[in-house]
Amino acid sequence: MNNVVVGMGEALWDVLPEGKKIGGAPANFAYHVSQFGLTSCVVSAVGPDALGKEIQENLTSKGLNHLIAEVPYPTGTVQVEIDQAGVPQYEIKENVAWDNIPYTSQLESLAKRTQAVCFGSLAQRNVVSRETINRFLDAMPQTEDSLIVFDVNLRQGFYNKEILCNSMKRCNILKINDEELVTVSRMFGYPGIDLQDKCWILLGKYNLKMLILTCGINGSYVFTPGNVSFQPTPKVDVADTVGAGDSFTAAFIASVLKGKSVAEAHSIAVRTSAFVCTKDGAMPVLPSDLTD
Repeated sequence: MNNVVVGMGEALWDVLPEGKKIGGAPANFAYHVSQFGLTSCVVSAVGPDALGKEIQENLTSKGLNHLIAEVPYPTGTVQVEIDQAGVPQYEIKENVAWDNIPYTSQLESLAKRTQAVCFGSLAQRNVVSRETINRFLDAMPQTEDSLIVFDVNLRQGFYNKEILCNSMKRCNILKINDEELVTVSRMFGYPGIDLQDKCWILLGKYNLKMLILTCGINGSYVFTPGNVSFQPTPKVDVADTVGAGDSFTAAFIASVLKGKSVAEAHSIAVRTSAFVCTKDGAMPVLPSDLTD
């Protein structure tokens, strides 16, 4: 496997009202990237328990490459409540396996073959996984074509200014939603500026290739130096929005890697995310008119 696209961080069970579904942003991201015909891999950790074994079996059954360490902590679970608008609320268990992803020689070997990686803030709440993510980024090829995606993905209180600042320095593509942008702006000291100006500030301050801003039903933006792409959000019957943002990121990155323009990749990402919203759970099979 060369030119691998990696989703790195939490692998867990979303415990939904109708039962449990495999989840975690890195698995969702890697799964959807693979549907676009690229080689992807999930990096995480599970416990020596039935839930951990089931995650590995589930990823294998989906044909998804994974480098999942087994560590002496329970496999992660998240209690998910869905409100009337289909929007999830999360209760994330602490001190679990994915907080303790070890850095191994296998992981270093994977890093050297990685063309793009997506990571978030949640898996950095514990120092072990945080250091592993940073060592992985250090071991990646430092080329102009390498894509390092920081999907902010703020959850509960599991983030701080230092983690966010370091991650934004390390990435070259930042993905953030409108609510997260307000939080980050307050934290970094420019709360009174409109959303687009905040994005231009972050793009320049961290020397980013791209900044992706999603605004729910109010559309989404992709900022690149000197340009901005806007796409309205399609109106669909929402089953739930679990994993919709991860599918957006995956479709966008996969499309860019396949040579699409920013505008084309943005359009594909919006349509992919809208489709995922019409299905239960984060990993539906995408129609071929999206992935071809």
